[in-house]
Amino acid sequence: MRIVDLRKENWQEDAELSRIKTRGQGLESKYATSVLEIIENVRKYGDTAVFGYAKKFDRVELTPENVKVSEEEIEEAFEKVKPEVIDAIKLAVDRVRKFHEHQKENSYFVTEPGMVLGQKVIPLESAGIYVPGGKASYPSSVIMNAVPAKVAGVEKVVMVTPAIGSLEVNPYSLVAAKLSGVDEIYRVGGAHGVAAIAFGTASIPKVDKIVGPGNIYVALAKKFLFGQVDIDMVAGPSEILVIADETANPEWVAIDLLSQAEHDELAGAFLVTHDDRIAQAVIEEVNRKLKTLKRKEIAQKSIENFGTVFLTENVYHSCEVANIVAPEHLEVATAEPFALLDFIKNAGAIFLGYYTCESLGDYVLGPNHVLPTGGSAKFFSPLGVYDFVKRSSVLYVSRDGFERVSSATALLADVEGLEAHSLAARVRAGSRIKVSTKEEENVKG
Repeated sequence: MRIVDLRKENWQEDAELSRIKTRGQGLESKYATSVLEIIENVRKYGDTAVFGYAKKFDRVELTPENVKVSEEEIEEAFEKVKPEVIDAIKLAVDRVRKFHEHQKENSYFVTEPGMVLGQKVIPLESAGIYVPGGKASYPSSVIMNAVPAKVAGVEKVVMVTPAIGSLEVNPYSLVAAKLSGVDEIYRVGGAHGVAAIAFGTASIPKVDKIVGPGNIYVALAKKFLFGQVDIDMVAGPSEILVIADETANPEWVAIDLLSQAEHDELAGAFLVTHDDRIAQAVIEEVNRKLKTLKRKEIAQKSIENFGTVFLTENVYHSCEVANIVAPEHLEVATAEPFALLDFIKNAGAIFLGYYTCESLGDYVLGPNHVLPTGGSAKFFSPLGVYDFVKRSSVLYVSRDGFERVSSATALLADVEGLEAHSLAARVRAGSRIKVSTKEEENVKG
């Protein structure tokens, strides 16, 4: 890991800090043309294009009859998964559901003389969740994307996940999908899978929103299809930043840094500390543990690309650095972690204390692990129930209420040069339309 000393004037202008601050800017343009071509072909040719790309990229022969995962296959998945793993998935689903119940929003109405104004909160009718497939197993991704949608009241949750080289879908994902309330599952992935649920085909339904992680093709497809459907975010490689003081355990910090480095060669692993001894000890532990990791090649390249130790003046300076980086995961391994909470402004998730390792949050604690990356924590939030609802304004004005605001409306419309807007208010000004008794009762109620 490289060491960057920020104990200097104009530390905000440090070249390495600037490089990391801008790490999320731009997706690799070399993939854009291919993804746009895939999207356009799926739009034009539907199933034919989707099945053709599945054969080309995933080496699987899909048909209208086999693209949807059957209930029998889901039942078989439960037989393939060990009971203790099913229990762990149930625990995670239960905890995630209970946490997200607190995020539910209610419609509201306010009244004033002659007016009823409010906001109606309405669940999306459908949502699609993308789950990576193949040899990898991501039941936690299923849970984190499907459960808040169901808590929000989404009627139809559709999951797409690729079957690589065979028709078999990962059994852990199927078990998690069933327990999380997913309604339909289709064995298709990649940019073509995203496009399929964005447009809808003869065999695959259209959805209103697409959420979930994926590779560069999936991320770009979501980005380009925004507007056709809503999306959660354009996620990049995973990342972690640890603020540590002299009380931190170097071994624990090192393994937490590596827990993200093993994800991706472009994953970020950042340590911010004012203690030189801790900095050196963590670096030594990272180097030692790298040798024994099963995914050491990936983790090693990640550390080479984005493994950085920032040296600061004190813990408050460390918080300033963390806010500039705006990490996906932020661990606070200090003697008094809660004392720093007010100083942390930009982070996808904040893990306070020595025992609150990021991996707990990935699986069973309850808060969502779908988090903003690449510095977008400055303006994005974790995935939640609020992502699966929409809001409609509700307005009612009686004759008396109209008289209170119509002249101001007409004047403002005149200022903006919108004559019909002004006339809409003025033509009503002299009217005396009889309002039904029922309508008046509703206003008074």
